[in-house]
Amino acid sequence: MLLVEDNDDHALIVMRNLKKESFVSKVERVTDGVQALQYLRGIAPYESREEPDIILLDLKLPRLDGHEVLSEVKDDAKLRKIPIIVLTTSDAETDKLKAYDLHANSYLVKPLQADELKKMVESMATYWGIWNRNIKKPDVAP
Repeated sequence: MLLVEDNDDHALIVMRNLKKESFVSKVERVTDGVQALQYLRGIAPYESREEPDIILLDLKLPRLDGHEVLSEVKDDAKLRKIPIIVLTTSDAETDKLKAYDLHANSYLVKPLQADELKKMVESMATYWGIWNRNIKKPDVAP
């Protein structure tokens, strides 16, 4: 799983709660949109990264915003099948419409209270980790 989040407090809550889930094996974090695309494309310093099974994407990011990242990923034939969950503070209808127009798989608005964010992350992890059926990636010989 890849978390694209520039807010350290939000990232800490999300990562701490995801790591508690037995079905979440690894959570990596980048802090801006440029790093997100470098990570996803395996560009230095992320050459040895594993392709994430899910991307948690904030919209309000430095250097390249979340909508731009979403557009780039969904336009890339190698990356477009990775589910992208927008996890943002924006409840603006224009942001939601744009995200879904760019093929976001889900749009979640971060609650203001840390305990509510924790509950949201737990529920999201259960849905995407247990109930949802992702595409299986083919095994690649070493």
